[in-house]
Amino acid sequence: MLPTMILVDGAPRCVIRPNDKKDLDRFVRNAKKFLLAGNEEAKVTHRPADEMESAKWKEGFDLHKAWGGADDTYIGLPIFN
Repeated sequence: MLPTMILVDGAPRCVIRPNDKKDLDRFVRNAKKFLLAGNEEAKVTHRPADEMESAKWKEGFDLHKAWGGADDTYIGLPIFN
């Protein structure tokens, strides 16, 4: 899959690159506590990342690889606006 933006109530929260739909669903389910940050009423959605968001994902991935991280152990990074 391509980089995907995870949104909480429409606001960007993190950009990830899941392997498939099952991986995306698992990430959202397992990261819900982090994503909602105590706001249990919030809605988590996702959409394809735009060009700038994809570039942020790639920069994080390049940094991960620079310290010797494996390609398959990197999923993404949080976005703070």
